[in-house]
Amino acid sequence: MAGFDGTELHEVSAAVLAVASRVSVREVLGTILVSARRLLDARYAALGVPDDNGSFAEFLADGITDEQWRAIGPVPRQHGLLGVLLRDPNPVRLRDIRADPRFGWWPAAHPVLTDFIGMPIVDGDEILGELFLANKRSPGGFTAQDQELLRLLAAHAAIALVNARLYERSRELSIMEERNRIARELHDAVTQKLFSLRLTADAAATLLDRDPARAAAELANVRQLAAEATGELRAVLVGLRPVDLAGDGLDVALRKQADLLDRVHGASVRFAGEPVPGLSAARQEAAYRIAQEALHNALRHANPTTVRISLAGREATALLEITDDGDGFDADAATTTSRRLGLLSMRERALAVGGRLSVDSRPGGGATVRLVVPTDG
Repeated sequence: MAGFDGTELHEVSAAVLAVASRVSVREVLGTILVSARRLLDARYAALGVPDDNGSFAEFLADGITDEQWRAIGPVPRQHGLLGVLLRDPNPVRLRDIRADPRFGWWPAAHPVLTDFIGMPIVDGDEILGELFLANKRSPGGFTAQDQELLRLLAAHAAIALVNARLYERSRELSIMEERNRIARELHDAVTQKLFSLRLTADAAATLLDRDPARAAAELANVRQLAAEATGELRAVLVGLRPVDLAGDGLDVALRKQADLLDRVHGASVRFAGEPVPGLSAARQEAAYRIAQEALHNALRHANPTTVRISLAGREATALLEITDDGDGFDADAATTTSRRLGLLSMRERALAVGGRLSVDSRPGGGATVRLVVPTDG
C-alpha cells in the first residue's frame, strides 16, 4: 500500500466494505462499478461479465443516462479491447483509446472516450469480468497509482463476486431441496388419498341403482377422503409459507408454525420457548426446517393427541425439542420410506451447521427429536 495517502486508503476501504456487504451477484456488480468510478474520478465506467457465446451475460454502465443507454443499442460483443481484457489478465491503460490499434469501433450514440483504463477481475486463472473506466475528470489521464487502486479493488471484488455466486447457488440448492420435499409429501399423502377417493366414487356410482344404502355409505367415505386430502394440502401449504427468520427470530417463527398446525390438525400443537441470542441465520434456518420435518412426521405418522415444541439457550448452545405422545417407532429401523427420508434430511441439515441431532422413540412410547447447535456466545 506504499504510495497511497490516507484519503485514498479510506476511499479504497470504503469501496471494499461496500462491495463485501452485498450478497446477490447483481448487487455486487453494481457496487463494484459505482465504487470504481468514484475511486478513480472517472466520467464513465462499465463492467462486463462474459458468457460462453462471444457476448456478455451482464454488462452494466455508470455515468450515462437511461436515454443514452437505449440509444447506444444492444450489449457489446467480445471484440476489440473488450475481447483482449477477457483473454489477458493484465490491465490496459491508455492516453487515448482511439489511437490503440486494437480499438474497433463504437455505436453512433456512444459517448466519445479518450483516456482509458481496463482491469480484469480475476479469480485464479479465471477472468470473472472486466472493469472499464474512461475520461478521468482531472487533467492528465489515469495514472499508475490509479491503476494500483483499481487492481486492489478488483482483487476484493473477485472475492465478493465468488462469494455472491456461491451464496446464490446455495439458495438454489435449498429451493431444489424444498421442492423435492414438497413433491415427496404430495406423492405420499395427497396423491394416494385422491386415488382412493376416485376408486370410492367409482364404487358408489356402480352401486347407486342396485344398492342405494351401500352407495350412500361409499359417498360418505368420499366426503371423508376429500376432507383428509384437503387437510393434507393445507399442511403442505403451511410448509410453503415464507418465514421471515431475520425479522421475527426463530422463536416467533416456531410459535407461528405451531399456531398454524394447531388449526389444521386434530392434535394439539404447542410452542414454549425464548429468543436465543447469537444464533446465526444459517443455524436458525436449519433449526426451523428440522422442526418442520419433525412436526410433519409426528402429525402424519404417529397419531398424537399433543405435540410440543421447545426452544432454549444453554451454555453457548441452542436446544430445540419436538416431542409427541403418539404411536412411536423404532428409530433405528424407520418403517416408511418418507420417514427414513425425513430423518436423513434432518441429520444432514444438523451436520451442515455444526449441530447434533438425536431421535428418541420406541413403539407405543411417543417420540422426541432433539437438536443442539452452537451459538456465537
